[in-house]
Amino acid sequence: MDRSTEFTNIPSTTLADLLGRAQVMDIGIRPLWSPTPRVAGPAFTVRCPPGDNLMLHAAIYRARPGSVIVVESGDLDYALAGGNVCAVAQRRGIAAFVVDGLIRDLGEVRAAGFPVFARGVIPVPGTKEAIGALGGQVRCGGAPVHPGDLVVADEEGIVVTPAARQEEILRAARAKLAKEAGESLDDWEREHHARIERILAERGFEG
Repeated sequence: MDRSTEFTNIPSTTLADLLGRAQVMDIGIRPLWSPTPRVAGPAFTVRCPPGDNLMLHAAIYRARPGSVIVVESGDLDYALAGGNVCAVAQRRGIAAFVVDGLIRDLGEVRAAGFPVFARGVIPVPGTKEAIGALGGQVRCGGAPVHPGDLVVADEEGIVVTPAARQEEILRAARAKLAKEAGESLDDWEREHHARIERILAERGFEG
């Protein structure tokens, strides 16, 4: 079952607390315009060889509406996509691009309101010659991503929830958020202070 809509209500910080560092992309992949809305959707995975963007351009016609297209590339010399590709992806219902690489035409992308998370921008387009892969495991921002994993991206970062753990993580996230919503800052400070002092004492700190 697609839980994308429900995951849009879960901050990436909450998911990171539950899933740990390995499921969080590195800080180099960030929203390219602000304020970017939180997006959530099943991953449609793409692998592009350095300098070439053919497979991402093919993906926009193959990914289902609501998908987050996740691209492994790592290329910092050529753009993987520009304004027209983003516009067509948006028109076809793609939720966002999350790319380990660069894009161009940022002004157009920002004006259209299409969410793009990437390492930056460059005006140089890549070629469209090399066959990469669609639909396999990729690594984006250091995090493993499989087709159908639930990707949540917001201004705090990008977290990947494995498909098999979506129900479990959604339940845990809702419970965590409900607990936090019912807790005042005074309650939090009291619990936090006690926990910090306990840890200091356990480690022999005196002061």
